[in-house]
Amino acid sequence: MTTRTRYFVITSLVVLGVGLGSGLVAYYVGFPARAQSSGAGPRELQLVPRDVAVVAFADIQQVMTSELRQKLHHALPTEPQGQREFEEHTGINLERDVDHVVACARPSRGDTGLRGAGMVLARGRFDEVRIESLMREHGAHVEDYQGQRLIVAEVHPHVDVDVDNTSPSPRRAVEETLAVSFLEPGLAAVGSTSMVKTAIDLRRAGNNPQTGVESVIGNEELMSLVRSMDNSFQTAWAVGRFDALRANANLPDSVMSQISAINWFAISGHVNGGLRGTVRAEARDDEAANNLRDVVRGFLALAKLSAGSKPEIQAMMESLELGGTGKTVSLSFAVPAEIFDLVGAAK
Repeated sequence: MTTRTRYFVITSLVVLGVGLGSGLVAYYVGFPARAQSSGAGPRELQLVPRDVAVVAFADIQQVMTSELRQKLHHALPTEPQGQREFEEHTGINLERDVDHVVACARPSRGDTGLRGAGMVLARGRFDEVRIESLMREHGAHVEDYQGQRLIVAEVHPHVDVDVDNTSPSPRRAVEETLAVSFLEPGLAAVGSTSMVKTAIDLRRAGNNPQTGVESVIGNEELMSLVRSMDNSFQTAWAVGRFDALRANANLPDSVMSQISAINWFAISGHVNGGLRGTVRAEARDDEAANNLRDVVRGFLALAKLSAGSKPEIQAMMESLELGGTGKTVSLSFAVPAEIFDLVGAAK
């Protein structure tokens, strides 16, 4: 194992949990920044559908201006693919235009035939005319929904199962569409067309269970996790049902057998010169939580064996703290900025 690879593996082990929880945000914007928020989370949650499985928040400007981001850019100068794709599809530049984002995901539901969907609510400064013009140049068209302007672009066709089994072929091609709508000045909704339309409904009618238009504010299980965060302190966080991540994780069976007992997760991180964070998981029962703690202890022992003699690595290893009681398992960590200097120096 080369020196660069060893440093990278150790760092990856520590931030694995944050990576899992932030995957949705990374897909759309490449890297996380901060909103005005309270103990109940940012106000954009009022536009997130109730049935989502994952909700995430990221303070873009805090991250983009941090010392850590500069070190990452020096060590890994290639622009993140997710950030490039986001700008290519929407014309929105993450660093220039966006202050913070709230992202959400709804998993596939095979019993109803509904596919997974995602949405990002971005707060910032947007040139609506330029963005619409760019998207239309790339084949997008404009629709009206409930008096709200939607810019809709076809993404890539995929093959879906004919849930009614009425077609001679059991599979059919389905076009996925991406929509952008400016819900109010400085607030853009970007994502699966169905979810953007739901955000428009929520903005018009508010949270109204009687009409079937409900926001995640009424999902007590998810919101209890959101309230558990210190939202005024965290740069980024993600909470949700773990099965939504597990379904697309493509992990080995030996790992899946251990994490299948996890029901809920909550991940939070604060970026300054380095990265501090906590990964918390709720297992199905106390026994499953104890087994998970044993697995995490094994990973931590492996990481410490690979730490070498570098004081930066040793400091990071000392910061790892495994905790939790009952069904809850937690792991806190601190990654000093010097770690990323080591990654860059070991090229």
